[in-house]
Amino acid sequence: MNLVIDIGNSLTKVAIAEGETIINVDKYEFLSTEVIDKTISKYSPDKAIISNVGKIDKEVASHLISIIPTIEFNSLTKIPITNNYKTPQTLGLDRIALVVGANYLYPSTNLLVIGCGTAITYDLIDNKSQYHGGAISPGIALRFKSLHQHTANLPLLERVDTFELIGSSTSECIESGVLNGVIGEIDYYINRIKEEFPSPMVIVTGGDVNFFVNKLKNSIFVVQNLVIIGLNRILEFNAKH
Repeated sequence: MNLVIDIGNSLTKVAIAEGETIINVDKYEFLSTEVIDKTISKYSPDKAIISNVGKIDKEVASHLISIIPTIEFNSLTKIPITNNYKTPQTLGLDRIALVVGANYLYPSTNLLVIGCGTAITYDLIDNKSQYHGGAISPGIALRFKSLHQHTANLPLLERVDTFELIGSSTSECIESGVLNGVIGEIDYYINRIKEEFPSPMVIVTGGDVNFFVNKLKNSIFVVQNLVIIGLNRILEFNAKH
């Protein structure tokens, strides 16, 4: 039994896996020793992996490590793909986990993996398990927040599912610019990748993923908890190697 912990920018996911199968995922605002103790008491995992994109209390990490063998995922951790990134030490751990998870689910396939969270990340892994890199842009909430914080009078808005192309109020104009803009960006990037890599499968995941369903012109495959799947794959890979 595996304990998989993903500390992201917005929330923490604590998951349990049986071999390669994810059987439970809980979400928390932050990780605590109480959460760790409760999860271990309930499921009795024998190994763990923790990915720290956000911040973690050192005392909490030490508590976990003292209980069960734990991989603290970093750029030196062995992974089951070839990483061709020029600066692997600066590559986001969540991005690595995403491509590892996608490659595990869809092996021998050209994959464009799009993570829709605080940031929107684009990552390409080819049919030979070679990771090439990708792109990073602001997520939806960050775009709304940026307009509000860096202008004098624009209000702070949140994502809506129905919006206009031509806004007739300031709020509608912001919604149109942000939401139509991000949809156009993603379709543009997919189209450009198709020019470089034949027939890529487009995997979309992350907190905003449901917003993009039926809004993009390109076909996409939605996969929930892809970071968790990737982290668990990395844990299993290291246990066997």
